[in-house]
Amino acid sequence: MAIVGVVGGQWGDEGKGKVIDLLAQRAELVIRSHGGNNAGHTVVNEQGKFALHLVPAGIFNAATTCIIGPGVVLDPAILLEEMDGLNRRGVDTSGLMISSRAHMVMPYHLLLDRLQEEGRGAGRIGTTGRGIGPAYADKTSRDGLRVGELLDLESFKVRLEQALAQKNRLLEKVYGAEPFQLEPMLADFAGYAARLRPFIKETEPVVFDAVRRGKNVLLEGAHGTLLDTDHGTYPYVTSSSPTVAGLCLGAGIGPTRVDTAIGVFKAYSTRVGGGPMSTELNDSVGEHLRERGAEFGTTTGRPRRCGWFDGVAARHSVMVNGFNSLAVTKLDVLDDVPELKICVAYRLNGEEIDFVPADARQIDRCEPVYETLPGWNCSLSSARDLGDLPPAAIRYLDRLNELLEVEIDVVGVGAARDAVICRRDLYR
Repeated sequence: MAIVGVVGGQWGDEGKGKVIDLLAQRAELVIRSHGGNNAGHTVVNEQGKFALHLVPAGIFNAATTCIIGPGVVLDPAILLEEMDGLNRRGVDTSGLMISSRAHMVMPYHLLLDRLQEEGRGAGRIGTTGRGIGPAYADKTSRDGLRVGELLDLESFKVRLEQALAQKNRLLEKVYGAEPFQLEPMLADFAGYAARLRPFIKETEPVVFDAVRRGKNVLLEGAHGTLLDTDHGTYPYVTSSSPTVAGLCLGAGIGPTRVDTAIGVFKAYSTRVGGGPMSTELNDSVGEHLRERGAEFGTTTGRPRRCGWFDGVAARHSVMVNGFNSLAVTKLDVLDDVPELKICVAYRLNGEEIDFVPADARQIDRCEPVYETLPGWNCSLSSARDLGDLPPAAIRYLDRLNELLEVEIDVVGVGAARDAVICRRDLYR
């Protein structure tokens, strides 16, 4: 029995959904810990292909309790739409719990997100426009509205009126936008409250009891470490902390309780939106990776930028998270690439460095120093054991292991749930 955290080691989209779905089959409690519907997990199982944005991936295991944790910011309309979609496809969401402490994404957050991004001009970050950044900003400035407030609509009306007075001044005087009206918004949220009331819980006692009883608990991360506000490529980052420490904070579990911290890395690199990416390939190889790997955003559908595996950035993620296990996904996407490259260092101003600079402008000037390895030129899709892999694929994984100094315990060789190699029991 163990507490396992799953965190992306790159810029998100590493295939965490596959790893989480795999582990959720034996989890008794799954907690989505941070982010909002700006994130997406793609899960492929015997029930079909699903794109999840707020509901934890453990929802496909009927024996698992799923919690949307206090670190999440959620749009009630989007959550209900997602739950309805799952229900229509035969997935039971009746046991879902929503932390009363989770903050809500309000309609004015979506508008402010768009207006702020437009105001950045050429310096746009590339946000999803889902209102996540403004919602987290309100949380930090102590102006946010929490899910639990929907349980008392009279009090919620007072709080919403105060929030609208503040936001409407900003919208009218700074952006010249139309103000929001109280009554229509209040009516919408009264409708959300009626439907969400059975799911809103004080989740801390549930989490504590599971930990105390030694149950298998899975902490579900979103995004990736390189989008962390402190440790990522700032300012081209998300608004939460997609690290192991962030998982603990957003779930309500102390860091000393985590037994296994799994870092998920794609066998190559991808990124959505603006910001530096030293190994980006703007050529036929990059286009091949995009098409073969179906590299289009789960949430936005935007094409992802593709490149070689960045070992410098990956080591940075290992360092700030303290991973003690790794998962490498989409190794099969490299099946027919004849020659593979791994970035093992950066060259900045003529000097070779082995770390990620804090300044995004400096990262942008970094030239990757590559090692070249042979490809394997055959399909890995049927491999279910390391011994099934060709020598060149094993050598590629061994080199990643050497660079990151953490054992690779999970290898993804296809989209399906069973297209995976597991080297050990991650709950032990």
